[in-house]
Amino acid sequence: MVYIASWQEFQEAAESLYAKSPNKTRYCVKWRSSEGKLVLKITDDTTCIKFKTYSSIFLNRFESLNLSLMQKMQNRRPEPTPSPAILKAPQHDGDSTKPRATSPIPPQPAGPASGGVKKKKPKKKK
Repeated sequence: MVYIASWQEFQEAAESLYAKSPNKTRYCVKWRSSEGKLVLKITDDTTCIKFKTYSSIFLNRFESLNLSLMQKMQNRRPEPTPSPAILKAPQHDGDSTKPRATSPIPPQPAGPASGGVKKKKPKKKK
């Protein structure tokens, strides 16, 4: 078992290890709240790579590694970000005679502000 000191090296090694043998690779996460220690381990029974940290700075990096590995495990590609041309609102030609599409969800009647149902008061004991 080898502890890798650099996050970048660990991430590259973990992704390459998974790419090499995806059916045998296991990924383990250990969090010890009493010590504030996070240990990440990835292995394929022949190679074992570990990363240990006490810093909370690595949580965002850890989340991105998890996302990357999960996408590879599910055989999905990351969704492309839409270009600014797509994000622009469509322009209307002033044709207001076209009917608008309605929502498939029927409108809900307005209820109490709390959104719940009043509970019945329990019966008094005699």
